[in-house]
Amino acid sequence: QAQLVESGGGLVQPGGSLRLSCAASGITFWLFDMAWYRQAPGKQRELVARIISSGRTNYGDSVKGRFTISRDNAKNTAYLQMNSLKPEDTAVYYCSAGFPGREATYWGQGTQVTVSS
Repeated sequence: QAQLVESGGGLVQPGGSLRLSCAASGITFWLFDMAWYRQAPGKQRELVARIISSGRTNYGDSVKGRFTISRDNAKNTAYLQMNSLKPEDTAVYYCSAGFPGREATYWGQGTQVTVSS
């Protein structure tokens, strides 16, 4: 059965960096579109970044130039490198996997990222 496990969240000061990891099992990882979403308290879930099997990426406007999504198909793992973090980046970050070109099918349990001094 498919499973996505996020790690790497935590508390960081404004301007700092974090790297999130999403370890996948039970899926043919290299075929899937992988994405990171986030949801802050009282707000709707939003797309942070997506990477498809070819390696092409797209980002939410609020994180362009600061966040980088990547994947290692040999390790069945997706990553989100987050730099220049701001307090408004505080949210629970979720990893997702979807069939090519389709909505996410599988979700991780989420990892909390808090940006605060």
